Amino acid sequence: MSNDGHLLIVDDDPEVCASLESYLSKNGYEISILYSGEGLEKMLDDKEIDLVILDLMLPGRDGLELTNDVRRNYSVPVIMLTGRGDDIDRIIGLEMGADDYLPKPFNPRELLARIRAVLKRSQRNQEVAEASSADENSIYEIGDLSLETGPRRLVSSEGKHVPLTDGEYQLLLALVTHPDRVLSRDFLLDVTRDREFAPFDRSIDIQVSRLRRKIEPDPKRPRFIRTVRNGGYMYHSDGSADQGN
Repeated sequence: MSNDGHLLIVDDDPEVCASLESYLSKNGYEISILYSGEGLEKMLDDKEIDLVILDLMLPGRDGLELTNDVRRNYSVPVIMLTGRGDDIDRIIGLEMGADDYLPKPFNPRELLARIRAVLKRSQRNQEVAEASSADENSIYEIGDLSLETGPRRLVSSEGKHVPLTDGEYQLLLALVTHPDRVLSRDFLLDVTRDREFAPFDRSIDIQVSRLRRKIEPDPKRPRFIRTVRNGGYMYHSDGSADQGN
């Protein structure tokens, strides 16, 4: 059994399906196949499908209509395939909710790279949603401070409010709801909705530095927000001192 995910291929060309099944299964994926859109919803209801590879030109209901149905009723990502390279089809497909689009003929290695990228993005989006849906009335203790999610505030043991920007609040909430787990900068950028950044921008590092000044007894020797080299940041739930910064 695959550990990388379960892919559903929906394509009326048996040769394409057989080729993709062989290649993708060798790269760690479990494969299911449909040769038309009939039975697609039943397949999604009955099996744990992680991603759908959907041909645009299908007998009966076409890929655009099926993509719209999948997007309306399921959270599974969709990569659309088509024999037509028209930009209009690509745009319509993406507007219908496809997560990516690849014109035929294509290199299977490119499809594999796109599958991995879409699955990674989908997983990160799910984690962001989970981080954003914390109990509305939770209280997280951070040393002598308390993060109260109801009023969205940080309060000291003396009852004084510690001001937080929205980005700082979202960042701190993501950290405390994922204790002792390394969170990447990309994940934290998504959580804080701070996507106006250049590829090598360090805006999360700046926000972490500001947040440390508000919650750490000694920001130069952080106890709670730990830096993980080449990984990101981790909330250290027991508050022991970080070896770095």
